[in-house]
Amino acid sequence: MKTSPFAAVLALLATLVLGTALASPALAHDALKSSDPAAGAEVESLEEVKLTFTARVRFPAVVVRAADGTPYHEGKPAVDGPVVTQPVKDGLPAGKYVIAYRVVSSDGHPIEGEIPFTLTGAPEAEPSGSAAPETGPGGTASSEAAPQATSPATSEPTGAAASAPAEISPAPAAGAEDSGGVPGWAWLVFGGVTGIGIGLFLSMRNKKQP
Repeated sequence: MKTSPFAAVLALLATLVLGTALASPALAHDALKSSDPAAGAEVESLEEVKLTFTARVRFPAVVVRAADGTPYHEGKPAVDGPVVTQPVKDGLPAGKYVIAYRVVSSDGHPIEGEIPFTLTGAPEAEPSGSAAPETGPGGTASSEAAPQATSPATSEPTGAAASAPAEISPAPAAGAEDSGGVPGWAWLVFGGVTGIGIGLFLSMRNKKQP
């Protein structure tokens, strides 16, 4: 029995479609669906990395390393179905990092790759308290509380003039007048008269006694 050319073409097309449908599940291997951090992302802090695949994976291996190759992952990764979590060390310095991973997919094929990201670090808090004094053109600190310049008529001497010691008047010479304006010879006369009076008083008192 002869077959028509049209029937032969239909049979060929059906074979191709059926073969493609059967081969698609085998060719569709598992793959990485998402990551945290994402590729090229900038993050302020990092405690762990998380990889999510399109299907369940096994035997995960995850490495977190800096640009110079220093490793910063800690412990072993944990797998929960399609999600793999890898802890990292505390206090990662800011810089560029790479997540290198390798897992075995549900169909037994290995999946591996690298995810670059940047750790920026948390912004530094501004110091509390009063602000530092502004500096003038000469590098000296300026203060709003600095005294204003006064006029020459009312200002007191400053600088070297203010620090100069006051002139000391010379001590009066011997025999000079003391306070009260009484000359020295008047005190001598007064002392002599007082002595004579005391002597006369004592002499007259002795004469009166029997």
